[in-house]
Amino acid sequence: MTVEVQGFTAGASGWGELVAAAVVGAGRRGVDERALLDAAAAATVRRRAGAVPAAARTLPEPAAHDPRPRLPAAARRRLAALLADRSGSGGGSRRGPAPDLAELIPEWLRYAVECGYQAPPELLPALLDAARARIDLRPHVLALAGPRGLWLAERAPQWAPLLRDGAAGPSLPDPRDADAVRALWEEGPRAGGPGTSQVRGALFAAVRRADPAGAVELLASTWSGEKAEDRLAFVELLRTRLSLADEPFLEAALTDRSRGVRAAAADLLAGLTGSALAGRMAARVRSLAVLDRSEDPPVIAVEAPYECDAAMQRDGVVAKPPAGMGERSWWFGQLAAAAPLAVWTEVFDGRTPEEIVALPVADGWRPDLLAAWSRAAARQHDSAWARALLGTAPTSPPAEPPSFTAGPPGAVPSPVPAPGGSAGGGEHVPGRDPARLLTALPGAERAAWVAEFISAHGLSEAFRLLGACAVPWPEELGRAVVDALEIARDGGSYPWSFSGVMGLAERCLDPSYAVRLEPLAAMHEEAEESSPGAAGYWSEAFQRLVATLRIRAAMRDELAAPPALRP
Repeated sequence: MTVEVQGFTAGASGWGELVAAAVVGAGRRGVDERALLDAAAAATVRRRAGAVPAAARTLPEPAAHDPRPRLPAAARRRLAALLADRSGSGGGSRRGPAPDLAELIPEWLRYAVECGYQAPPELLPALLDAARARIDLRPHVLALAGPRGLWLAERAPQWAPLLRDGAAGPSLPDPRDADAVRALWEEGPRAGGPGTSQVRGALFAAVRRADPAGAVELLASTWSGEKAEDRLAFVELLRTRLSLADEPFLEAALTDRSRGVRAAAADLLAGLTGSALAGRMAARVRSLAVLDRSEDPPVIAVEAPYECDAAMQRDGVVAKPPAGMGERSWWFGQLAAAAPLAVWTEVFDGRTPEEIVALPVADGWRPDLLAAWSRAAARQHDSAWARALLGTAPTSPPAEPPSFTAGPPGAVPSPVPAPGGSAGGGEHVPGRDPARLLTALPGAERAAWVAEFISAHGLSEAFRLLGACAVPWPEELGRAVVDALEIARDGGSYPWSFSGVMGLAERCLDPSYAVRLEPLAAMHEEAEESSPGAAGYWSEAFQRLVATLRIRAAMRDELAAPPALRP
């Protein structure tokens, strides 16, 4: 077909002339613009008519129906605003009074899932992008997104990372359906597509929750063919519903060719106080630590190992110490941390944890023992030992830095307790982590200890301790944090040193505190000794805190709309 329009032939070779005229300009080619457009239209029809249609592809099955109610209109608008602000406006030491909306996404998602809503379809891509960027959002995003969100994630490579750690539950077979589970488990390694290992990880996590022994049997059936990174991931998933029934599998994993797998298996076995590994560690420490009753009061005497033999290394003891630490101290600390805590009561004549912690230790080994006991208490979730090691929160900081006693080569120097200090809270011991110890205590007791600590010491050392407390903070803890923030403001320094605690307060304080904090958000007169402009910066920080708490209160109200008012 050939079309001629005022000097232009839109045939097989005319398309190039039309393009040239459009690029160079119709006027310079001596052609009327309307004629040029007519020729282009005719040439377009010719080109399209000559195209050979491709074979139609089969459309994918639609996503399963989601019966959950849609979000209330106000909650949909709120979610859109939170996702739009996801990039955040933070950065630098001064954030200004505007709330950081992106930090409220986890709380909003948690409430929405608890209320049983489904995600708005138009916001699913933005939700999945947010979950791709932040691992902590993935479980709640997938739960809110439901079948439609999972349908999208399974078909787009950029969202494949969301299908891990059990988050992909809607696409998995019933964990009680042995045939379906076995088929997916065995076909997964050969599939090799995007998200394959993640889906198998999600499958294993689901089976582990429903049938712990069945999960171990499933893993054992393909263990020799798994990649090292997958073996490590599966061993870590055994922490869920861990029991002595898992011991044979974990004992075999102590000889795995991957060092990471061996270390993970040893760590799990050390947490099982009745395991054979725990028994071997107990036997070792019985020969390394004794009670010297010739002294009054009795003294703990330590004789650290002189070598790290093959049996110790098989049980997870790392032979090479970190830089700056002696070998004997390093080996002894690992052995003591892996032994069941009950063995110390046996070795030390039936004494309670409080009495054992209070015993003097010869030759400067006290820090090593306290640090090892702390790791063991956190690993074994032993609240009695955690209480003994934490002690009561100190009522006052030491008047001066602690002095140190000399120790053996390779041992960490031992601090002398400050006068009046307890064996738990009053000592500064390298390697002892109060934040980890707190995780072994019930939530209310944990919050009470941190509140007492903050009341005595303020907020300078409180950030990690607060991170160990459940959200929202109980009244006692919230009150202690607010009082400490007010004291810090009145001290005249800048608020930036407390930005971490202030950020936690924005997310963890009960929203009802907004009313109490309003007076602190107002400008106040600066004292002469205050840092220049500190009052204004504190006012901004408290304004942001109040505004964030009000937004959190509004989020709850919007998501709690009565069913009759839901669209």
